[in-house]
Formats: sequence, C-alpha cells, structure tokens
Amino acid sequence: MTAGVRQETHDARRGRPAAGRTRMPVLLAVVALLAGVGYRLALLAFDAPETNSDEATMGLAALHIARGQDFPVWFYGQSYMGTLEAYLAAPVLALTGPSVFGLRLVTVALYAAFALLAWRLTLRLTGDRWFALLVVVLLALGSDRIVKNQLIAGGGYPEMSPAAAALALLAYDLCAGRPGRRLPRWTAWGLLAGLMLWVDPLVLPYVLGVGAVLVAFRRWELRGRAGAVLGIAVLVGAAPLLGQSLATGRNPLAAVLAAAGGGADAPAGWADRLHGGLLLGPSLGMGFCSPGNCATWQLWWALALPVLLVVGAVAAGRALRTGRADHVGGGGAARPGAAGDAAADGRVGAALRLALVAAGAATLVAYTLSGSAGRTPVESSRYLSCLLVSLPALLWPLWRAARRLADGRSRRPGRRVVGILAAAVLVATVAGTGYATYRAAGTASAARAAEARHTELVGTLRELGVRHVYGGYWTCNRLTFASGEEVVCAVIDDELRPGHDRYAPYRRAVAASAAPAWIAPTGSPLAARLDERLRAAPGSLDLITIDGYRIYLARS
Repeated sequence: MTAGVRQETHDARRGRPAAGRTRMPVLLAVVALLAGVGYRLALLAFDAPETNSDEATMGLAALHIARGQDFPVWFYGQSYMGTLEAYLAAPVLALTGPSVFGLRLVTVALYAAFALLAWRLTLRLTGDRWFALLVVVLLALGSDRIVKNQLIAGGGYPEMSPAAAALALLAYDLCAGRPGRRLPRWTAWGLLAGLMLWVDPLVLPYVLGVGAVLVAFRRWELRGRAGAVLGIAVLVGAAPLLGQSLATGRNPLAAVLAAAGGGADAPAGWADRLHGGLLLGPSLGMGFCSPGNCATWQLWWALALPVLLVVGAVAAGRALRTGRADHVGGGGAARPGAAGDAAADGRVGAALRLALVAAGAATLVAYTLSGSAGRTPVESSRYLSCLLVSLPALLWPLWRAARRLADGRSRRPGRRVVGILAAAVLVATVAGTGYATYRAAGTASAARAAEARHTELVGTLRELGVRHVYGGYWTCNRLTFASGEEVVCAVIDDELRPGHDRYAPYRRAVAASAAPAWIAPTGSPLAARLDERLRAAPGSLDLITIDGYRIYLARS
C-alpha cells in the first residue's frame, strides 16, 4: 500500500496519474456529494429544519419579485443584508407559489455547488484526491446549526460559502497563470466579490484575503485591462448596495456594526463574549454539537481550532517563504505548457491557504468582539458559517502528518507522536460531526409535526374567513407567507404593543381592518396576556383553540 501511494504521487508529478488509483477517490467523492444532497433533500421532505418568520420574510420578498410587485435591495425591515436569495428563488416560487420547499430547492443547489467547489479548491491547494474526499465527506455531514445555515433561506448564509470557495478557486487559476479565459475569470471574480459585498459583510474577510493574494501575484496584470475589467465587475456586482446607499444616504456598514454591537438594552460583558465566541461558537458553528446544545465533551473543537489556525498559518507561511511545494500539485497531474511549474503552483496554493487561515481567524475574532457572541451564542454561532471554507487549509497539516505516519516516513519518535495525534484529531473530527448529524436527523419528526400544526392554523383562519390578525414576531411573516398573503399579520409584543413589522404595508392593512383577530402560540406570554384580557372583559373575544395555537376573534 505504501509503494502504491508513493507511485501515485510520483506518477502525478510526472503527469501520468494512475487511472485506477486516482479514480477511486473521485468516485467516492461523487457518492459523498450525492449523499450530502440526499440527506438535505430528505430533511426538506420532513419540513426540517423548522422554518421561521425570517425565512418567510425572504419568501415574501421572492413572491413580490415574482409578481413584479416589489424589487427589494435589502432584507425587509433593515438597511443591510442583500436579497440575492429572493431573486434566485423568485422563478421557483412563480411556479410553485408560496412554498418553503421551493425556497429551499435553491439553497440545496447552493450547498451542492459549495461541496463541488470545495472539492476542486482542495485539489488546487493540495493536489491530494484522498484529502479532497475527506473534505467533501465532512461537508456532506450536517449538524443542526450547519443545515440551518445551509438550508434556511434567511439571508446570506447559504450563498456565502460557495461564493467564497469560488473566489478562492478563481484566484488560484488566475495567480497560477492558467492560459485562456483570463478576462472572463477576472470578470467572474469581480462580480462575485461585488455581490458578496451586497449580500452580507460576514464574507468580507474571505473577499479581502483572497483579493490580497490576487494583488500579490498578479499586480502587473492588474495594471492593464484585467484591472479595469475587475473594477467594473465589482461595481456591477455591488450596484444594488451602492445605488441604494446613494439614494437613501444610509451606510450599510454602520447598520451592521450597530446590529453586531448589540445596543444598550442588553450589553454583553467580555467574559460572556469570550465564552460564546471562543468556546461555544466554534463547536456550534462548525458542526460538532447537538441541536441547540453543546455537551462538554463536544467543546474539544474549541481547543483544537486555535491550534489548527496557528499550525495552518505556519505551514502555509513556510511553504510560501521557502518556495517548496508541499502538495502533489495542480489537482494531481502536471499541466504541460502551463505558465507556472509545480513550485510556482505550490507557492500560489500556500498563499491561498494562508489567506483562508487568516480569513478564518479574522472571522472568529470579529465574532468574539461582537455583542451577539455574549448575548445569544447558540443562535448567533451562524455568523461563523464561512469557517467551513477554511477547512482545507486547517486540516491539511494534519493530513500530511497522518499520511507520513501511514507511509512509514515518520521514523523519529517525535514525528510519530505528531502523526498519531494528527490522525486522532482527524478521526475525532469525522466522528464528532457524524454524531452531531445523527442527532440533527432525529429532530426531523418534530419539525414535521410543527409544520402540520402551522398548516392547520392557516387552514382554520381561511375557514373562519379571517384575513387580518395580530401576532408575535415569530408568528406573523410565517403566517403571511404560508397563506400567500391571504392572511396578513401585524406584529405585537407580549404587552399587545406594536412590534417590529418588517413590511410596513401589513401593519397598515391590519390597522384598517374592522375586526382583526389575535394569534398566540399555546403557553406563550402573549397567550397569557390575551387570556387576562378575556377574563377582564368576558364576551369581548371568542376563543378558538387548535393544536399549538390560540385564536382570539373580536366580536363585532
């Protein structure tokens, strides 16, 4: 087996990959990709993960776009987070009508694109098909937080990872001097970068990191047509952001910083931020935890991640400094006539790995500094979703150490210990994410039951002829989207005061209604408040109870 591995590497460097040896990891990667897509489609069939009003807000934007009614630039109710998902889903909803399944067909496609791009990117950066297979297997798995990031069309998360991987892949081809289609590649890079600036600033560390590699390796090319094409493409991609900002005078970055900083109502102390950002965040955000919960033993990744960031940076920096290619090269085969040789390609790969590590570190630091890490670490760990793009750079030193051990090249005791530790971390990574995936899959039946209760609520309101209602934030837009705007809901808080309406016309429509109803989940503080009102004024409301909800009808 050792001789076979060495022969595969030797053949790849000479441009003669052994077909039998290289075909197997490719076929297994296809199986892993199909399994990942199949797992996510199965979750969709079970209405999992459970939808919410934020996803419904994106669905309503998609409906409005499909009807030509509105063309929103930002997520309704705020001046940041672009609505790319709504524009992608609009053609689907034009055919299916209001449908969470239709919304998520787009996000499943984005996941599939991410897994495929990650495979190609890993091959570019390392040239090792078996390692690329490991990356695809890890991306095929999906804990509760991971599948929520990838499947829920709540704004930004499903598209950021594939876009960041595509930017890195395009940058490799551009920096390695691959001939042909140079200007189209520069155009594609600029458009994607501009779009991501509009969609969500969370991906900005990856745009800047990969962009820095482009400048470092191709600055002479950027002085010509490539630079002009790139600049124009970035402006075109970011046009929605720029146009809206100029028209309204609002600064999207200021809105993002205000949202992340968190306000004076619930300040977060540094102890809470460090706990949420450095302990809970990495384990939750990268898929090692059970739904909404991290057991103590699942927090080991929080200790491993800083070490992997340092080791990954040192290894990439050393390869970049010495000019020695620490990878097989170019996806496993030499490219006759390519502008750059294996050593040059290795330097490009090392630079991009360093950029991915730096972007991952910047993402982690920015999240830890935010108030969200301290106040809502379980839910806000979604802000770390882009860290999955850095997996090839983080795990590559571990893989190399484990491969040396397997090949019998770690003869010194110190190297053998390192190889054993590296192999143990890789095994624990697969096992930990696999267990978290198993636990996430177990929540599918509960999600289906919750969707059935909500479907009954929509049907009951239609039967009663109710068209205008008041409800809590997590009830309103979900109800409005599910009914295709046949039922319009305005938000109230637990004290029956006006709440946060993301789409102002709904508030006006309900306010103009002669006898709006009230909706509250069973057992909620809002239901308790409405019950108090009913007891204080008997006969003022008619109460209808269904599974999971209480409907209060005003008597005319």
